[in-house]
Amino acid sequence: MVKKLARHGNSYALVIDRAVMELLRIGPDTPLQITTNGDALVVAPVRDGRREAAFQKALQEANRKHAKALRKLAE
Repeated sequence: MVKKLARHGNSYALVIDRAVMELLRIGPDTPLQITTNGDALVVAPVRDGRREAAFQKALQEANRKHAKALRKLAE
C-alpha cells in the first residue's frame, strides 16, 4: 500500500484506512507509539501493561514446559 501525506492545518497527516485500523484493533482514541530506525516509521498501538504481563507469563510457562525441546531445536 502506497500512501501520501495529507495537509492538515500547518502539519501533515497520514490517513490510515479503516480496514487497517480494524486489523490492528485500533480506533481514533487509541494511543499510538511512533518510532523510527532512521529510515522507516513504525506506528504501533500502545498496549496496556496487563496484556504484556500476560504474554510474558505465557512465554515463561512455554519455555518451562518445552525447555528441553527448545534447546534441542537450537542446536
